Amino acid sequence: MAIVASAELLYVLGALAALGFVWRAVEWGWLRLRRLGRALNAQGLRGTTYRFPSGDLVEEKLLLDAQRARPLPLSSSSSSPHDIAARVDPLVHNTVKEHDLDSMGRPYTESDPQRPQAGLVREVLSNKFGHYRKSELPSNFINLIGKGLLTHEGEKWAVRRKVINPAFHLEKLKKMVPALITCTSELMDRWEDLMGSDGNAKEIDVWPELQDLTGDAISRAAFASSLSEGRRIFRIQSEQIQLATSMTNLFIPGYSYLPTKLNRRIKRNAREVEALLKAIVTERELAIKSGHAGDSDMLGLLMLSNMKESQESQSSKPMMTMDDIIGELKLFYFAGMDTTSVMLTWTMIMLSMHPEWQGRARDEVLRVFGKKQPDYNGANQLKVVNMVLHEVIRLYPPFTLLERETHMEVDLGGIKYPHGVKLLLPILAIHHDPDLWGKDVNEFRPERFIDGISQASKDAPAFVPFGWGPRKCIGQNFALVEAKIALSTILQRFSFDLSPSYTHAPFPISTLQPDHGAHIMLKKI
Repeated sequence: MAIVASAELLYVLGALAALGFVWRAVEWGWLRLRRLGRALNAQGLRGTTYRFPSGDLVEEKLLLDAQRARPLPLSSSSSSPHDIAARVDPLVHNTVKEHDLDSMGRPYTESDPQRPQAGLVREVLSNKFGHYRKSELPSNFINLIGKGLLTHEGEKWAVRRKVINPAFHLEKLKKMVPALITCTSELMDRWEDLMGSDGNAKEIDVWPELQDLTGDAISRAAFASSLSEGRRIFRIQSEQIQLATSMTNLFIPGYSYLPTKLNRRIKRNAREVEALLKAIVTERELAIKSGHAGDSDMLGLLMLSNMKESQESQSSKPMMTMDDIIGELKLFYFAGMDTTSVMLTWTMIMLSMHPEWQGRARDEVLRVFGKKQPDYNGANQLKVVNMVLHEVIRLYPPFTLLERETHMEVDLGGIKYPHGVKLLLPILAIHHDPDLWGKDVNEFRPERFIDGISQASKDAPAFVPFGWGPRKCIGQNFALVEAKIALSTILQRFSFDLSPSYTHAPFPISTLQPDHGAHIMLKKI
């Protein structure tokens, strides 16, 4: 009888545990979200109603698929080809339009028709008290791109930022410029070889070419003494990024443990990258200890800064472990590769569409450098090139949205947001807001930045392509220096126009990319 009673008790306990699990799942995936929705609706916020289990994801995919099938016309009497918000973020665009909302999701009123949405975005991004944190990324995704500064929060983020920050000081970046110059010169030589000697223009899809350029530049800048291994890491990480952005099951708990062909490929890539990085880091550690390692590349700067911070804190353990350093290097590839390549690609497209600005930028480059290789000091003198790059990433920001989550009840713009509300910060919508930039918001006008970023918009500054506040992209200066060096070298040696085969189709993949490539007609000058 005792055995039977024990079995019955175990059955009851198992049933209660199962019910408890189901209740927690219902609470997390349904009731909690309904409560948040009601709390926001009660304060006048309107929008779509949450639909179990995936919310608006299905509708968003349908809208994106429909837009993706329709490229934008390059010439139209009714709209500019740079009016891309409806194509790139159709769900946000349609919701704002349907419910007459501002870009923070609040209804317009006659007494307050122009809400300072850019100011609210800056308020969220500038908060230093932990009110808003990055939403937790799926572990599957983190394992793909690497754990590091991008994914950490709180004290761990602050410590990591302190260690990494010296590697991105402007004085340190100067030491990496020769690597950027070498990579760009090699690509230009290859393009000239493709041109031949007949003097005719040749069509090149510059998008994959510029991806290779920035990947190679990161490899040289990160691993000056281990270039071949760095290039191999770049290739693998590039594949991992493509896999991550194409996986539809990424958010399903436990999916990454299934023995699918894709999961096996991802894990095999991850093992190879980690083995390569461990070998490079170990070799550099030995070189530092023997006094034979310099600080001319990212890895050397990072490891020397790590040693210095560990010594100053009088800790017996390093501030960053081997795994920490590997995670940061993997993230450096992820964050740096596409950001600069899409910036350069859209810049070549824009300057092809607007030849008068291509001429002005080339005149400035030749005035500053002549036919000599660009350098760091000269790059800082390029006013027109700087204006062009800023206008390009205003119209085509690499990342169209940022996401934050409230970690306590907060008052933002007169609305009380409960704990657990995810805030989508619409970078693209802000950059294309006529109330902030004027009626010519969708026109390519680099001169709007002639007096700097702070004077370019009405709600200064409403220019946030790299984020804002303490978590502003640490690699911003690196990306802009790399873009100036590369663009200057291109302008010195080539003129370019859009190919008749070019299709204007900006689309958000990992970054805002040209969906059908960037086919350009290049001609030697």
